[in-house]
Amino acid sequence: QVRLVESGGGLVQPGGSLRLSCAASGFTVSQYPMTWYRQAPGKEREWVATITTLGVGTNYVDSVKGRFTISRDNAKNTVYLQMNSLRPEDTAVYNCRALGGSMSNYWGPGTQVTVSS
Repeated sequence: QVRLVESGGGLVQPGGSLRLSCAASGFTVSQYPMTWYRQAPGKEREWVATITTLGVGTNYVDSVKGRFTISRDNAKNTVYLQMNSLRPEDTAVYNCRALGGSMSNYWGPGTQVTVSS
């Protein structure tokens, strides 16, 4: 059974950092491009970052470039999103997803990130 569980969110002051984790089961994260998305209140879901199957290629939405880093630990079957220099506009629920065929249908519950002083 495919399962994605995000964690690591919380309340942080502007300029602070958080590391989000996405623990996967039922499939192997190294076999799929893995992505992070976020959805702020009243807004549509937004793609944030992708890491390729080989783990050497990453892409980011312009608003997080230079601040966020996506990575993967194949041994733990987990994907991470290191978020630095957080801003109030980064406040959202963050989800991860595997890209590819039916895998794209699976979403975890997400983790809430709130950036506020």
